Amino acid sequence: MAALLVSVIYLAFMSLGLPDSLLGSGWPSMHIVFDVPESYAGYVSMTIALMTIISSLLSPSIIKKIKTEYIVISSIALTVAGLLGFSFATKYWMLFLIAVPYGLGAGSIDAALNHYVANHYSSKVMNFLHCFYGLGAIVSPVIMGLALKYAHWNQGYQWTAYIQIFILIVCVFSLPLWKINQKEGIEEHIESKSIKDAIKMPAVLLTLVAFFAYCAGEVTCFLWVPTYFDNRYVELSKDVVAAFGALIFGGLMIGRLIAGFISDKVSDKNLIRAGAIVELIGIILIALPINSYILTAIAFVIVGTGMGPIYPAIQHMAPTNFGKEYSAPVIGLQMASAYIGATFMPTVFGLLFENIGFWIMPIYLGFFLTINISLLEISYKVNKLKTKEDTI
Repeated sequence: MAALLVSVIYLAFMSLGLPDSLLGSGWPSMHIVFDVPESYAGYVSMTIALMTIISSLLSPSIIKKIKTEYIVISSIALTVAGLLGFSFATKYWMLFLIAVPYGLGAGSIDAALNHYVANHYSSKVMNFLHCFYGLGAIVSPVIMGLALKYAHWNQGYQWTAYIQIFILIVCVFSLPLWKINQKEGIEEHIESKSIKDAIKMPAVLLTLVAFFAYCAGEVTCFLWVPTYFDNRYVELSKDVVAAFGALIFGGLMIGRLIAGFISDKVSDKNLIRAGAIVELIGIILIALPINSYILTAIAFVIVGTGMGPIYPAIQHMAPTNFGKEYSAPVIGLQMASAYIGATFMPTVFGLLFENIGFWIMPIYLGFFLTINISLLEISYKVNKLKTKEDTI
């Protein structure tokens, strides 16, 4: 039964990835319909991320009061409402109203499932969990591409909502599984410290800024890769450009799948270091004057592959680095910090993109990769010093 529960958790995390790539994939067509500049996608993305920040900051207290399975169900229901709302939007301003449930649904389920898996399962399970996020994020650009080719961008949101509804039904019927596993001794609720206590822990602030930098690069790719191809390779059709929104997510899935298989032999820290090297290789390839969109597409897949293990490894280390009683508030803070990066930095990139040009992409990604890895390395040393002090 425990294995079946893990399968349901994977499916629920797949639902988290489904909505994330739709806006970026559909925006090259959507902004024409709404009669707004290309950079305006950043403001919608910022609103969604802001709601997710609020949800993430509330997650420690929510996790204390509500069981994970009910958080999962309510969060998926909110994203269904958001997806259907987007599909019926006829004016640009309507997207901001619909972004509220769309964003609120993401934060709590993300923090709750990361907390649950980080405390009860291995690094392998954590990497496979985030691999399913990548799977969900790959599916939706393909759906949007098909919608743009055979119907309209609205149908891309509707068809994705139907998949979410199916996942929601599965999660509702899986409720007895959570009860069975609780009886088998998997305790969910651990006495948790507050966010105020967690923020005082050594190295927490460093990991928060590192998470900010990681998501600044990741979500910039989520939102702007299709537009990047639309500007750099003008011969591509809109449906092909939309499908290219899956590139970074495909890379994420590959990176996390590989990490899942080797995580028993490779530490979380080394998975992060290896990922950073692979990501840097991809960024360098993007920066080269490549005239082939296929080679550029491969470069973005490499970037995604390198990013793949970084996010889940940082999350999985939280209970080990800070203690199980701190894991819920630390993960909640990490999620909030990540979404702050997701809120503002893609919008900043959109403005740079519009005023400077698409060539700024690899420089932007390289800048945030450097910040992310540098601060994580410093945090390891700070934690090591704190451990030595505690043993004296």
